[in-house]
Amino acid sequence: MAGIYIHIPFCKQACHYCNFYFTTSPGNKDKFVEALLHEIELSKHYLENEKIETLYLGGGTPSLLSKSELVTIVKQLNLHYDLSGLKEFTLEANPDDLSPEKIGELSGLRSSGFNRFSIGVQSFFDDDLKYMNRAHNSAEASSSIKRVQDAGFENITIDLIYGTPTMNDERWYKNLEIAFALNIPHISSYALTVEPKTNLDRKIKKGERLAVSEEQAAGQFNILMEEMKKAGYEQYEISNFAKPGKHAIHNSNYWSGKKYLGLGPSAHSYNRVARRWNVANNINYIQSITAGIIPAEEEILTKAQQINERIMTSLRTMWGLDLSNFEPQIADWIKQDLSAIEPAHFTLVNNVLTLTNRGRLFADAIAASLFVTEEQFL
Repeated sequence: MAGIYIHIPFCKQACHYCNFYFTTSPGNKDKFVEALLHEIELSKHYLENEKIETLYLGGGTPSLLSKSELVTIVKQLNLHYDLSGLKEFTLEANPDDLSPEKIGELSGLRSSGFNRFSIGVQSFFDDDLKYMNRAHNSAEASSSIKRVQDAGFENITIDLIYGTPTMNDERWYKNLEIAFALNIPHISSYALTVEPKTNLDRKIKKGERLAVSEEQAAGQFNILMEEMKKAGYEQYEISNFAKPGKHAIHNSNYWSGKKYLGLGPSAHSYNRVARRWNVANNINYIQSITAGIIPAEEEILTKAQQINERIMTSLRTMWGLDLSNFEPQIADWIKQDLSAIEPAHFTLVNNVLTLTNRGRLFADAIAASLFVTEEQFL
């Protein structure tokens, strides 16, 4: 079983923190959809005829596409891939797009297997939303969720961002309280990160936006973990929390190393042997696909890279890294490197390595310290 991710690169306006590829110009939308349909056909052999378990439309803002455009995309997928085993079909949407009329349109996709909304709430407070330059307001954040629920969609995830200078701990507690009261089964939550060359990075350097505090973000991450646990959510991945049985299948497959195909500009693909990524430019993407060429770069993964990816992704999950799945020599290398890590940051029980709450604050650094090297295989 495998997954398909489709990147829809259009947005109403630019969120200041975003470093994903997007465009606020809808002028090429028709040509983009036409190119995407062609790429679906060109890539039909990438997953080697595996059944498709999950379909995820992200972006950008997929909800900016019309129902007819979405239906056309799904029909094309059905022509070239086996969607008979589809379990999860997620569509990302922003609160300001989810009018009653739009939800009515999207409800018509149920027959195609559409069963899950991912709503980019980020915060239930206007000051935070203005700082991030989001297009919606706090009232729309709550009302959009209620409208989706009233339309019969129970499988919902929302995004929340902590660590913004406008959000003190009291407000962060309130954000979580509002989310819990809305009875949302899945919540993804991330620290605000200032990525280089984003609008937020430029505005902070110019003094037009307050800087982000790592100390504040770390404290609010601890609040997040504590409050989620109290509310009955499982932290099954560092940034993802779900009620039992409501884990995201698509993202879980990323962390467990299943194959996936990425379609659209900047989308990434993985087939366990190599990674490839499409050009992050709409015009170049359209021109290349029109010429029958997938505009992608590819990296063949070495054995060390494959092992290190497993270390990185597994340590982010509540299931941890099972050292029994490695050759004995590789497991020994990892155990030797553990001696340099603070004992309070991890547990090793029955050969399964997991991070503690304290260790999750340093997950990337801990994983990197356990990486094997190419030289070890010479």
